[in-house]
Amino acid sequence: MSKRISAKHKIDRRMGENIWGRAKSPVNRREYGPGQHGQRRKGKLSDFGVQLRAKQKLKGYYGSIGEKQFHAVYVEASRLKGDTGANLIGLLERRLDAVVYRAKFVPTIFAARQFVNHGHVKVNGRRVNIASYLVKVGDVIEVKEASKQMTLVLEAVQLGERDVPDYIETDHSRMTAKFVRVPELNEVPYPVQMEPNLVVEFYSR
Repeated sequence: MSKRISAKHKIDRRMGENIWGRAKSPVNRREYGPGQHGQRRKGKLSDFGVQLRAKQKLKGYYGSIGEKQFHAVYVEASRLKGDTGANLIGLLERRLDAVVYRAKFVPTIFAARQFVNHGHVKVNGRRVNIASYLVKVGDVIEVKEASKQMTLVLEAVQLGERDVPDYIETDHSRMTAKFVRVPELNEVPYPVQMEPNLVVEFYSR
C-alpha cells in the first residue's frame, strides 16, 4: 500500500475528524486514533501541538501534500498582499487537483491527483498533467474526451456527499468547469473547521 493511500485511511482517525465528510470514513466507526496506543486518553495539546495539528489537517485534506511543497505554498502566500491565511487557502484551492475534485470529476482528492497526473485533464484546451498547477480566474478545465466515460468520472458526478461550490461553474454534460474566482475561507466547503491562521503561526515561529 502506497504512502498516500495509507494516509487516506489514517488521517481521519489520527485527527479524530471526518475531514472529507465521507460516508465511509473510519471515524464513523472508531473515533480514536490508529495503532495500539490509539485509545489512550489524550492530554491537552500545547500551542505548538495545536498549530501542528492544524497544519497536518489542512495538508492532509489536500491529499497529504509533501512538507516541502506545502511550505512553498505558505511562502508564496506570505509574499502576496493581504491576509496570509486567506492567501494560503486561495492558493490551495487554485491547485488543479483541487479544482478537479471540487468540480466532482472524481470522488476524492487522492483520485484527483492521479487523474491529473495520468493526463486526463485539459486547461484552456491544453493537456496539463501537473497536479500542483495553479489555475487562474477564468480558466476552463475539462476532462479529456476519451476519459469522459470512465467509471470513476461517471460515479463521481452522482455523489451526494458534496456539492460544487459557487466559485466553480460546472457543466457535467460536457465535463467542463470554469474557475470563476479565488474563494474566501468561508466559501470553501470544508466538512470540518480549518484554521489557516494557526498554520501561519506554525510557520512564522
